[in-house]
Amino acid sequence: MKIENVPYTTTDWSAIAPVEHPGETGTSYWRTFEAGNLRVRMVDFSAGYLADHWCPRGHVVLVMEGEITSELSDGTRTLMKPGISYQVSDDVAPHRSSTKTGARVFIVD
Repeated sequence: MKIENVPYTTTDWSAIAPVEHPGETGTSYWRTFEAGNLRVRMVDFSAGYLADHWCPRGHVVLVMEGEITSELSDGTRTLMKPGISYQVSDDVAPHRSSTKTGARVFIVD
């Protein structure tokens, strides 16, 4: 990832209003910062959340609270707890997230 056209910026995540994104089940709430070619999000997943799509986009995803299951389109599943991250390039491994209990994740893409 090459970050371009992003000035030095601090982000007070509590000052960014969450935007609701329904999943196949449950809901995610995104707080998003975007500048240049960078998108950074703090995402809260409700209990019972399942993404409504397979995502081909590259990300760095860090679990901050709760647990998520990261599922690849080939059926591989990884249970991710606080302090665990995954990193993936664009178009390498389509993936989706789910959680039984709810979670908060930090995502850079």
